[in-house]
Amino acid sequence: MCYHCGSPSRRSFARFLAAGAGLTVLAGCTPEAPKDVPPSSAAPSGSPSPAAATVSAGPTAETATVGQPPETPSPTPSPSATLARQFSLDDPASQWVIVNKHRPLKPADYVPADLVRPAVAISAAGEAALLNSTTAAAAEAMFAAAAGDGVEMVLASGYRSYTTQVTTYNGYVAARGQADADTASARPGHSEHQTGWAFDIADGGGACSFQPCFADQPSAAWAKANGHRFGFVVRYQWMLHPITGYYYEPWHLRYVGVEAATDMLNRGIATLEEYFGLEAAPTYL
Repeated sequence: MCYHCGSPSRRSFARFLAAGAGLTVLAGCTPEAPKDVPPSSAAPSGSPSPAAATVSAGPTAETATVGQPPETPSPTPSPSATLARQFSLDDPASQWVIVNKHRPLKPADYVPADLVRPAVAISAAGEAALLNSTTAAAAEAMFAAAAGDGVEMVLASGYRSYTTQVTTYNGYVAARGQADADTASARPGHSEHQTGWAFDIADGGGACSFQPCFADQPSAAWAKANGHRFGFVVRYQWMLHPITGYYYEPWHLRYVGVEAATDMLNRGIATLEEYFGLEAAPTYL
């Protein structure tokens, strides 16, 4: 991806992607939809890893606290009480809810009760311009701080309903088959966007929107360095798809609260699965 565009490893990875590797789409939040897929207000979530990682199961959501970063990186570090668990990992109304390919939303058709349109620059329309009220307030503070540093950040895709995801995902299945659809679109009920806790950003100039090269744009660089101050993490980071199930999406931000986001940064933990001691979720169960 463009995050490492200048090095040999970046070029090698680019060649890997160019060769296909069984993946139709890398930047899954906004894949190019099949021609017969009806347009939606928001695009589907990222692409799964081409091969599932073999990982031992971590503690259950009912007992998980915060993962302790191991000396050697591991998808399931031992839990730690460094930051006491304050919120549910299962309740979609919780800022710590974990949604991935092993952990669908319950209920699957969950709708946040407090969706609002944040007072920020928005390129999305309809439901995609909405966030839950907590995320919206944090986004307003973050966008204002970025603007103060001369960075124009834009909300490109926010909330996405179950109904929207059904339409989009089924269109991909009809056009390409389920196996290929799973590389381009999140299955209904498995998208963080449905919670209202996550959204995608773009630069004011629109450069590299929903493309790997967005990592080099001012908004992405600023969000990665400063998002924790407002409670945000970059949810799907570089080369961690064997854990998260999605390739690098420098535009996809997830609200977890200032305390947790800062703790993750300070302890060098890059995924929510590792942080909360949960198993990796590279593919659907």
